[in-house]
Amino acid sequence: MQVLIAGAGPTGLTLAIDLARRGVPVRLVDQAPEFFAGSRGDGIQPRTLEVFDDLGVLDKVLAAGAPTPVMRAYLGGEFVGERRMAEPVAPTPAVPYPNLWTLGQSRTEAILRDRLAEFGVRVETGTALVSFEQDDSGVTAVLGRDGVRETVRAAYLVGADGGRSTVRKTLGIPFEGSTDESLRMLLGDVRADALDHTYGYWFAAAADRPMEGIALSPLPGGKHFQVAAPLTEDAEAGLDVLQDYVDRHSGRTDVVLTDLTWVTVWRPNIRLARRFRAGRVFLAGDAAHAHPPTGGQGMNTGIQDAYNLGWKLALALNGDESQLDSYESERRAVAARVLGLSTELLDKLVEGDEDAMARGEDTRQLDISYRAPGDHGALAVGDRAPDAPVKDADGRPVRLFDLFRGPQATLLCFGATGPLPTEPGARSYAVLRPGSTTTEPHVIDVDGHAFTAYAAAEGEHVLVRPDGYLGRRS
Repeated sequence: MQVLIAGAGPTGLTLAIDLARRGVPVRLVDQAPEFFAGSRGDGIQPRTLEVFDDLGVLDKVLAAGAPTPVMRAYLGGEFVGERRMAEPVAPTPAVPYPNLWTLGQSRTEAILRDRLAEFGVRVETGTALVSFEQDDSGVTAVLGRDGVRETVRAAYLVGADGGRSTVRKTLGIPFEGSTDESLRMLLGDVRADALDHTYGYWFAAAADRPMEGIALSPLPGGKHFQVAAPLTEDAEAGLDVLQDYVDRHSGRTDVVLTDLTWVTVWRPNIRLARRFRAGRVFLAGDAAHAHPPTGGQGMNTGIQDAYNLGWKLALALNGDESQLDSYESERRAVAARVLGLSTELLDKLVEGDEDAMARGEDTRQLDISYRAPGDHGALAVGDRAPDAPVKDADGRPVRLFDLFRGPQATLLCFGATGPLPTEPGARSYAVLRPGSTTTEPHVIDVDGHAFTAYAAAEGEHVLVRPDGYLGRRS
């Protein structure tokens, strides 16, 4: 075994898939005896959809999920209109999946587990990481299952084990931030069969008092809604308190809530680990950053932690450790920015701002970049690599994302008609304008979208990293 991953949520599953498809021996353990069954992180952002495209699960995620629903708003028991968190955006050549997609987290995890199983790796449930020690050549960990302890050896350990991370605590890494005990929110999955399941609902006392109400958002693939409502200090988390909110604020008497299948009480716990790496041990996902649910950023940020780390670990296992330090510098900066955004949206919600529920481009995570602070180019090293429609050597329509798909890097050689350069760990393609030819692997930029998206000149080479960001321009 070369990598041991503690925690089999979306972050751990994504990392395990990315490593397994590279042929890296991996074990994925989770102390929970059963798989999580609840919606929790039900919003999948556009950048995560692109990650899922590369990992081979996008079609199943799209088939199982649904677009963000229209919300029917009721204030003081009166219907006041329909709202969207964000108006749908049309796909563009550079951005094929521009909109948030809704799917309960447990269903997303099931799709990821099925994909992982295709590589011969299965989640080991009921298996806790008890302790670990590291040295210059690896990590020795003790796992516990059914009262039996097993000592294992791995080259690297990744803690994707949530906000109460055993890995982070064992390392003694501070989890800096705050917890607001004055605000408690009940989140859960519930049925409300009198409501049209194609819509979401917001029942509130008044527009400027949004915290005095309840929101229900339909979950794809069944009859349940994800529900969110404030919870007073002495109230129990259950159907009674939710029903009371509906009765008081909906203006209806026919809405009966049933079948509360998952419920949790959430407090604003906004934290960021001081470090994401200690030697051969890494933190990812909620173990590294804890987000409020506003903006739908937490699960997505964790998935992209894993997507950033996987190829770097694989390089290190092949003898090149030069990229490992960049995991912390790149992802911690992103997590800090996203935490700021989520916190700002939470503050707007609590304060009753008119645009508290509005979501724009800043939540879609397409603008995340690792570019150098002083680089102001149109498309710089560290930026997300855009998609573009092109045609292959046989004249069939394909996309740049089709070239990127897989564990390798991709070298795009714009206008190259001669022999292509070789790049270790990369596939090279010429990107040609109509009328140009070559015997080398190539695509034709029929409509000019690739040259435009990359602001590329004839003769320019662009290296796209395995995680879909620009690694070099020359």
